[in-house]
Amino acid sequence: MKPTVARRTVLAASLAVAATTLALPGSALAQALKGGRLRVAILADIVNFDPAQFSSQNFPLIKSLYDSLIEYTPEGQAVPSLASAWTVGAGNNSVTVNLRRDVTFHSGAVMNAEAVSATLKKAADPKLGKNLFATMAVVKDWTVVDPFTIRLNFTQPVPDKQITDLLQFVSPIDPAGIDTVETKPAGTGAFMLAERVLGQRVRMVANPKYWRAEKTLLSEVVLTFFSDNDAASAALESGAVDMIYGGDSRSALRLRQAGYQLIQGPGPLVQVFRINTTQGPFRNEKFRQAFTYLLDRRAILQVGYAGLGEITALPWAPASPAADKSYDSKYAFDLDKARALLKESGLSQAEMSNWKILVDGSNQSSMAITQVVQSTLVKVGLNVELDVMGTPEFTTALLAGKFFALFGGIGNIQKFPTRVATNSIYRTAKNPVLGDPHPHPAYVAAIARIEKTFGTGAEVKAAYDNLNKVLVESAFAIPTNTYDIGLIVAAKNVGGITREIDNMPVFRTIGFR
Repeated sequence: MKPTVARRTVLAASLAVAATTLALPGSALAQALKGGRLRVAILADIVNFDPAQFSSQNFPLIKSLYDSLIEYTPEGQAVPSLASAWTVGAGNNSVTVNLRRDVTFHSGAVMNAEAVSATLKKAADPKLGKNLFATMAVVKDWTVVDPFTIRLNFTQPVPDKQITDLLQFVSPIDPAGIDTVETKPAGTGAFMLAERVLGQRVRMVANPKYWRAEKTLLSEVVLTFFSDNDAASAALESGAVDMIYGGDSRSALRLRQAGYQLIQGPGPLVQVFRINTTQGPFRNEKFRQAFTYLLDRRAILQVGYAGLGEITALPWAPASPAADKSYDSKYAFDLDKARALLKESGLSQAEMSNWKILVDGSNQSSMAITQVVQSTLVKVGLNVELDVMGTPEFTTALLAGKFFALFGGIGNIQKFPTRVATNSIYRTAKNPVLGDPHPHPAYVAAIARIEKTFGTGAEVKAAYDNLNKVLVESAFAIPTNTYDIGLIVAAKNVGGITREIDNMPVFRTIGFR
């Protein structure tokens, strides 16, 4: 039975006291830690300071400079943050959000409903909303009820988990700083920007007026950009940095064996072989389906990520309600089944080899797994070349759909299943790869069915099962394995490391032993 509106309001309010406890390490541990200056090695320079720029390069900053309306525990439980409570309206057509009254932006301005409204306006703009724009698609409009209350109205009934996903994604921006947020952060976070040297470092200092009762131990966090894992590892081993964020699996495992801490987050990404079904032989469904058996997932996981992750034939993390491990064995690597589907396609050997795999040449994992696939294809008579590009060119081609096939990770797969549709290859409308109208209407219908299905019973499971079946049959994106985008390797004296649902670092909980 669906909970009443009143019951869900009480639940949200009751979590307010528990929120900090769920997000932070135990108080005894926190008291044992000391403050100081944390030096962090990062492997990619930041893009900008906009929290809506939800790309992995910005992950080291987002949870330090900003706070979101709500947060998730590592287990996926929604808890208050800047929102003290939220009420899902009758029929799931709206949500009313009550804001804390004791929060200020770094500028000193009060964080209130007008500030949230300004942030929502930016998020709903296709030119300014960035990664948040697709999630805002369910929002029809919003109303500032009073200075610390705002109500969001939806275009249709929206499941509870999809609502909390939206609230977790919204990080309020100071209205006075929205126009310049890319170059100057304007948040409420535990740290404030002190310095940025492009291509070298970002330095943040503790916010003396931060709203949480728990004291931020660190006085300063310095993020230093290193061009490769070896250089970052050498810096950690020499004592030049205290932590590496976002390093590769092989380096992380080697450092763990050397005595350093290795922290994996609860929000892995899924590596996906993305297929442009409007190009070349990939217009043929049987040809595409052959790749569900042509991808040697275990070899890809081992070669690309040193085995640190799990194989998967579906685009969901293990904790997702849509996860179904039976697909892993049903669609396991099988050259005979692949050959049968290739034959059914009716394509000639020349037609089946008339394409290239686009690959980011500066990404060692991507290069390695792409070469595994290339060598496997030879075994079934497909001689396919690699189209190697630098990261900027690769990213441009990926987002514009200018490729036949490539490997690219997707995130947010541990949350509400349709969050996958915020990624470019999985979008149901305005898909930059597959175009409009979407060439796979069964997939569009499957996503729509889930968004209209409520609760946790048999009807919901049936909707998830249908989506999984459609994903495999349409075969425009074929998952291979999970992997960690935000691996943390730290010195022994670093404590209080928090596991965040999207694998972003939370520096406000960290101190030194």
